[in-house]
Amino acid sequence: MAMAGNPDDPSGPQRPPAERRQRGGGWLARIAPGVRKIVGRRDTPENLWVKDPDTGEMIYRPELEAALWVTPSGKHMRINAEQRLSVTFDDGQYESLPTPDAPEDPLKFSDGRPYRERLASARKANGTKDVMSIGFGTIQGEPAVVLVQNFAFMGGSLGMAAGEGFIAAAHAAIARGVPMVCFTAAGGARMQEGALSLMQMARTTLAINEMKAAGLPYVVVLTDPTTGGVTASYAMLGDVHLAEPGALIGFAGPRVIEQTIREKLPPGFQRSEYLQEKGMVDKVVPRNELPEVLGQVLSILMGGRRAAA
Repeated sequence: MAMAGNPDDPSGPQRPPAERRQRGGGWLARIAPGVRKIVGRRDTPENLWVKDPDTGEMIYRPELEAALWVTPSGKHMRINAEQRLSVTFDDGQYESLPTPDAPEDPLKFSDGRPYRERLASARKANGTKDVMSIGFGTIQGEPAVVLVQNFAFMGGSLGMAAGEGFIAAAHAAIARGVPMVCFTAAGGARMQEGALSLMQMARTTLAINEMKAAGLPYVVVLTDPTTGGVTASYAMLGDVHLAEPGALIGFAGPRVIEQTIREKLPPGFQRSEYLQEKGMVDKVVPRNELPEVLGQVLSILMGGRRAAA
């Protein structure tokens, strides 16, 4: 039988909580240091689990990476430029091509935070100069220049640097005599550059005309989201338009359209599957099948050029 007054006896008089805390703060604090290291709380990486945006399910990050960032529910999550290039080119091998410099903050713009500061933050977070990244390699054995627009960099917004990057990719393709593939992802034009950003719609269109004059294919892969001035220019000027499943594609967003026309939009409106039904997208292709499909498309498109040569 336990002695009366024993502090460890649950039936005996108990010390106040504050006094118990002063004695050591619980059993874990009183055990041997070596044992505490074994049973103590282990730090878990904050990004070890990723939440499915559609279902809320928690997905083990290594498994999601192995699935090319496509969730079990079929959600094609956004990936950065480096991941996109590695997934697209054969064996993940490619040559990175430089993107030209462009004037920074020509309008001395500030929306409560100077534009230069926003650029600096985006560059630090993404490790790139701006939204566009260019690679050269082979896709299923077909040489190609691939341009990737990174939505994580200021919403993939189209500015002067993006325009310069697009033109550089087109010229690189022409110089090598190979097709160009463009992965689009944008929220629209970059407001901090005003009308100068809108001019890139015309400049990129002229670069596509140069591709056509050289007899080289220009293929577009629409990813989530592709909106605004990008949709109104080079995103819809390809010889072939592919799209990832569930990608939002349009000019104005669904909410803006509904508020304007004061009507409810049909289910799936502006999603890649809906646009395929309406003829704006040639084929909706899951991410893991894109390299094979792109290789087939490029082979067919370049076959005529090779035969003519």
